[in-house]
Amino acid sequence: MKVLLATALSVLVSFGAARAAEITPAIVYDMGGKFDKSFNEGVHKGGQAFARSSGVTVREFEPQNDTQREQALRNFARRGQNPIIAVGFNQASAVKTVAAEFPQVRFIIIDAVVEAPNVESVLFREEQGSYLAGLVAALKSDTGKVGFVGGMDVPLIRKFACGYVQGAKAANPRIEVLQNMTGSTPTAWNDPVRGAELARSQIERGADIIFHAAGATGNGVLQAAADAGKFGIGVDSNQNHLHPGSVLTSMVKQLDIATQTSLEEARTGQWKPGTQVLGLAEDGVGLAFDENNAAIVTPEMRRRVDQAKADIIAGRITVHDYMSTGSCPN
Repeated sequence: MKVLLATALSVLVSFGAARAAEITPAIVYDMGGKFDKSFNEGVHKGGQAFARSSGVTVREFEPQNDTQREQALRNFARRGQNPIIAVGFNQASAVKTVAAEFPQVRFIIIDAVVEAPNVESVLFREEQGSYLAGLVAALKSDTGKVGFVGGMDVPLIRKFACGYVQGAKAANPRIEVLQNMTGSTPTAWNDPVRGAELARSQIERGADIIFHAAGATGNGVLQAAADAGKFGIGVDSNQNHLHPGSVLTSMVKQLDIATQTSLEEARTGQWKPGTQVLGLAEDGVGLAFDENNAAIVTPEMRRRVDQAKADIIAGRITVHDYMSTGSCPN
């Protein structure tokens, strides 16, 4: 126990000493690429914003298969990159392994928890933002049927779906929510053709609004909804501009801000390991409203969203977290 404590203290001391040192950050993306217009791209934007404001170069790697994640993390660590951001829950095992090999290197993982003295874990309360997305979808729907298309069938994506259903039923208890997952492997994040097929199937069954949580696969969902004269709901990044007037809103995770903040903390010597969870109260999640959806979101819908957000933050509404129980009561 004394050895572990001494090791942890030495790591923290070295991190504090980095205050005056120049950092050399790097990002290892999830499958789908840094220009997926969604999850990865949010992190990429944060990295680029940090680079512009600090003048520090941020190196990047886009894995093409599962085995490249751990290789990329290890290669960056060997080359002196520090801190290293791992994007996505699929990298948790790789981060755990490589962080133990390089205890003086700081790692940041997004959407997963890795408990180690040199790892910061950044999580989001996706269920809260998805609740608001479901609320808006149900208020807008003319058919009483809305849809959800997930990417890889994992608990995190079920978390999105569960919050979405709860929000939709809060607006219309009789609403029907159609759900499909794209697949069970990481390729599910990068299959827009399949995403379009699933969206068209839901539209044929009556859904007039479809929310996706599917990475680059979701680009096909939004395209199919726009082509059919229906509405899509974007995710992670603000996707309203992809099909102006056809994307009802986007459930954004402030990945860019979280990324830029973590890198800035590393640069100024304020970085620390541990877990932070960002929800509505921290402005970590929310809905995107701008000129691209101003004409299709009514003042009453905005009022209902604002009230629900306030109620969730105040604890008057509790949004179920699928990952806490492995089930959705809706």
